Amino acid sequence: MEPEELLNENSNEEKKPQSPLLGLKNDLKLFSDSIREVAVEIMVEGLSKYPIFIAHQHEVKLGEPILDRYDLNTEWSIHASTLEEFVERGIIKKELEARFIKTYKNPNDFMCVFVIVPEGANFVYYPYEKN
Repeated sequence: MEPEELLNENSNEEKKPQSPLLGLKNDLKLFSDSIREVAVEIMVEGLSKYPIFIAHQHEVKLGEPILDRYDLNTEWSIHASTLEEFVERGIIKKELEARFIKTYKNPNDFMCVFVIVPEGANFVYYPYEKN
């Protein structure tokens, strides 16, 4: 059932604002091919076997900007990074690196996205769009 269907047309209840994560899903779908190209480039150039993309809606000093929400009129900006940078910067503790690698999904099929929201941040694996 769609969220809009949960409210009666005659209902006086206000609709809740849309989750920003819904916007992220739309942006990731839209830019799936571009993000995959960057992931492949990171791996082919030998920078890392573990590309990580940072999705955010404010200033972040991590990774390299690849998609800017202001330039593209989207809800989220995306930066490209690597596991190595995350370890170097202490976001992933050195002693947890092996565990991260063990759970890392195939980078040819999934983008690893570090989603930053005001409440915190978390890793999400999102499948690339099928052509």
